[in-house]
Amino acid sequence: MTDVVIRALDASDAELFDTLPDPLGAREVHQRTLHRPDWKRVALRDGEVVARGAWWGGPDDTEPLSLNWFDVAEGEEEAGAALLRTAPWQVELELNLPVGWRDTPALRTAAETRFTAARNAGYELLVERLQYRWTPEHGLPERPGRLVFRPEPDDAVFFDALRRIHAVTLDAHALKAIEEGGLDRAAQEELDFFHWCPSPRAWWQVAYTPEGEPAGIHIPAHNPSGPCIGFIGVLPDQRGRGYAYDLLVECTRFLVEQGAEFVAAATDQGNFPMAANFAKAGYPVVKERLNFHPV
Repeated sequence: MTDVVIRALDASDAELFDTLPDPLGAREVHQRTLHRPDWKRVALRDGEVVARGAWWGGPDDTEPLSLNWFDVAEGEEEAGAALLRTAPWQVELELNLPVGWRDTPALRTAAETRFTAARNAGYELLVERLQYRWTPEHGLPERPGRLVFRPEPDDAVFFDALRRIHAVTLDAHALKAIEEGGLDRAAQEELDFFHWCPSPRAWWQVAYTPEGEPAGIHIPAHNPSGPCIGFIGVLPDQRGRGYAYDLLVECTRFLVEQGAEFVAAATDQGNFPMAANFAKAGYPVVKERLNFHPV
């Protein structure tokens, strides 16, 4: 067997990226994703692509934020690992998989090939997530009418709310940020992401009870791929009342009122209460995502 050659691509040979089979349907997932040719790399054996990766970032980013397309031919796990190890960007790896992939042998084999390559390159699984997509045919959920929503221009209000919410969070990314830098870091990372999104800052809202007590926050957003539920969070002293559903409904309806024809969302698979809220609000699961991070 000949050695593997790792190559970066550019506009002149970007078509090489498309020569590897796509059993997990990544091309369909990324129909709305813009991948820069110079952020794509392939592993070649005897001139044929046996592994590929496409790194992604926003239109104004100078470095990729994640690797969100990674494919490895069966039996080429070490080639895939080499592709990751030699990349100039060591960022989080997102693997998008069809719903129920574990139940189809061919899909499971393809997924596990990628997992093995990632682990051989020094990546560890951080979390498994559910990806949702609301569209009008699923019905627009009615507002429960229990909370009052107001815009809030002061970032300090959201920073304080995020610190309080993350003190009892189930979110794996927030827990990782807390482990690395405490609640301040977790809250700041969230704020940085919301400011990075191209949607207006004026969309951010605080929810209040009829008595005027803050109950939580919701942040309708647009990422580069379209409208999404940026953040839903209930303050710790208001939990147990089902307000997360109220926030989700308001966030959804707000985006639709701004012209959204679909709304994307996600939650960790272990966050059963939030998954139940998405199901209740008419959000079907459209993909599963595994997030690996380099260690």
